[in-house]
Amino acid sequence: MTTLQLVADGWRRQFGRVDRAWLAVAVLFAGLFVLVPEQAWRTAAFTGESLVEIAPYLMLAVASAAYAKASGADNLIAQAFRGHIAVMVLFAALMGALSPFCSCGVIPLIAALLSMGVPLPAVMAFWLSSPLMDPSMFMLTMGTLGTGFAVAKTLAAIAVGLLGGFGILLLARTPAFADPLRPGVGSGGCGGGRICAPKPVVWAFWREPERRNAFAREGLGNTLFLGKWLTLAFAIESLMLAYVPADLIGNLAGDGGVLSIVVAALVGVPAYLNGYAALPLVGGLIDSGMQPGAGMAFLIAGGVTSIPAAIAVFALARLPVFLAYLAFALTGAILAGFAYGLVG
Repeated sequence: MTTLQLVADGWRRQFGRVDRAWLAVAVLFAGLFVLVPEQAWRTAAFTGESLVEIAPYLMLAVASAAYAKASGADNLIAQAFRGHIAVMVLFAALMGALSPFCSCGVIPLIAALLSMGVPLPAVMAFWLSSPLMDPSMFMLTMGTLGTGFAVAKTLAAIAVGLLGGFGILLLARTPAFADPLRPGVGSGGCGGGRICAPKPVVWAFWREPERRNAFAREGLGNTLFLGKWLTLAFAIESLMLAYVPADLIGNLAGDGGVLSIVVAALVGVPAYLNGYAALPLVGGLIDSGMQPGAGMAFLIAGGVTSIPAAIAVFALARLPVFLAYLAFALTGAILAGFAYGLVG
């Protein structure tokens, strides 16, 4: 199959079925054009302008993720799980925050690592930091919230991973954490295969047709995935700026103190939509009066403990591990929000 055929096939798979994100966009604009046509046009213009502004960052994000997939550079994650336990935790947190793993690969990867006997502290460090930051997320965060916020969120992702990793290291000898996986859970999936049977990295991937096809397939898939969530997010941001009073947001966020940051972290769990969609939403909230520290807490807590992610973790890990995962995520989010509030 040629690269062009693969691209066409990916396009058909994307639009050949009803996608909830695109359906939400269609319903939202249909409702606006029926109820408030003027706002519908303003929302459409705002969404289009925002997509144009972020397009360079989006293209960089897509290209970096596609290159990592096609070249096999994501196999380097295995290097984070060798050596002394403290070094393993450090590198696991770093690699989790920087690796371009797809969301479908994180849970099988964790299961594979644990079933292979990789210590739980290192796995927990990767587990916590991985959903929070990757090259794509960094580019888009920089485009929507600024370079300072992107760097701070990257540091927060590493810190949360370290908090969980070294925290579990203190608890690992207790019976509750002796066997972290639920019965019947083992390795497998797209993430597990990279650890169980790692392949060499081919930096000049374009020399092999199969890898060129992988680059095209990954690039198209990421473009469509990011595009649909950003379209929905910018549309919602436009409505928030139009209809949510700044005083209300300011009152909910408070003055950036500990209580407002705790509330933002707790609200982030049920209110969080998607890692990419949340960025412009938080940008809109900050523009409306939310303190940056509360916005950071919302992004960190929601990124780790959003309902879909929490359900997946609950299905994979035993209850003590699941509760520790939630506790470290929320604690890290609150600390990150407070720290960013002081320096941001």
